[in-house]
Amino acid sequence: MAPPRIVTFGCRLNALESEVMRRHAAAGDLDDTIIVNTCAVTSEAVRQARQAIRRLSRDHPGERIIVTGCAAQLDPAVFAAMPEVDRVIGNAEKLDRRHLADAGRRIAVSDIMAERETAHHLLDGFEGRSRGFVQVQQGCDHRCTFCIIPFARGPNRSIPAESVIAQVGSLVTAGFHEIVLTGVDICSWGSDLSPTARLGDLVQAVLGAVPDLPRLRLSTLDPAAIDDRLYRVLAEEPRLMPHLHLSLQAVSDLVLKRMKRRHDRSTAFTVAERARQARPDVVLGADLIAGFPTETEAQFAETLAAVDGLGLTWLHVFPFSPRPGTPASRMPQVPAAERKARAAKLRQAGERVQAHFLLSRIGSETDVLVEREAVGRCPYYAPVRLGPGPPAGRVVPVRITGAASDHLMGETLP
Repeated sequence: MAPPRIVTFGCRLNALESEVMRRHAAAGDLDDTIIVNTCAVTSEAVRQARQAIRRLSRDHPGERIIVTGCAAQLDPAVFAAMPEVDRVIGNAEKLDRRHLADAGRRIAVSDIMAERETAHHLLDGFEGRSRGFVQVQQGCDHRCTFCIIPFARGPNRSIPAESVIAQVGSLVTAGFHEIVLTGVDICSWGSDLSPTARLGDLVQAVLGAVPDLPRLRLSTLDPAAIDDRLYRVLAEEPRLMPHLHLSLQAVSDLVLKRMKRRHDRSTAFTVAERARQARPDVVLGADLIAGFPTETEAQFAETLAAVDGLGLTWLHVFPFSPRPGTPASRMPQVPAAERKARAAKLRQAGERVQAHFLLSRIGSETDVLVEREAVGRCPYYAPVRLGPGPPAGRVVPVRITGAASDHLMGETLP
């Protein structure tokens, strides 16, 4: 019999939840079972999940296939109708050991519940990973016109600071040297608590309560909701990594308005300025959508110019993919070929900024978290190739000796 396996699509939160499912599946004796944890952020993500399910069924004909995640939450009937699928469960059920244990029967679509609760799952490690992920919130209260995720994940629900601190402490005790705080919209953390709080409060509390934590990193931030305390912690606490990834999506005011985003172009530049005032060496990344409906050449040019203007070192670029059920899917569409071409231009601009940054690091000394043999990441999230020797999971001092197109080279120091 084959041990249970998890195939994960999408975000870091999905990766964390897959680890919870991995533990539950192993404890529940789900041998000969494959769990596909889907993503619904774009139609392409759903297509890839369906394609993977068919391939897994062909390659492993004797194993059951359970499908879960955001795509399954939104369109359970689509997956339930696939002959390769034995069971479909929603986002709430996938973290419930009882539902995973009952893998032998096909579950009815009507059994799938909307996710209403945020469970606090304490993990003492992550298979095959050198950094630990800690969920701080779930869901989103905003309604961007391109996004279906609030309907799959529900409203914002914050995990109390005490639970987050306990999880971080558990992972540090287990030997993890870097922790990533993650969620759907982490800048909304604390808005539903009593008394209310902000993400900066949580970051300060975690670093204060877990003094043995060497490195803390944040997942994607909403530029409209970065609070003053978070800037202060960035300035004062070197254990908070100098790397902020922003959910910009565009840097043109009219496009942002049609996306129903809460920030404008000037906000993006203000965030970059404040971050660099707080930590001069901070690097910025961003999510950008190319070819949003109605986007003109001039509006795209504003976003393209902002890659250099903001100094965006790490880009996640997505050609717009209309998601059925969203307002943006009903807007006048930019031709698919033009979306693809604009995405390529954004990536090229990002590669130029990235190359400039990597070259600037040659000759510097830094700490590197070794992720696998001879490869790690520095505090700025840049991959660093090392000589053989340092074991995975360790933080080692390194001198940067060279740079390639997408990574640094370094030698460990005594």
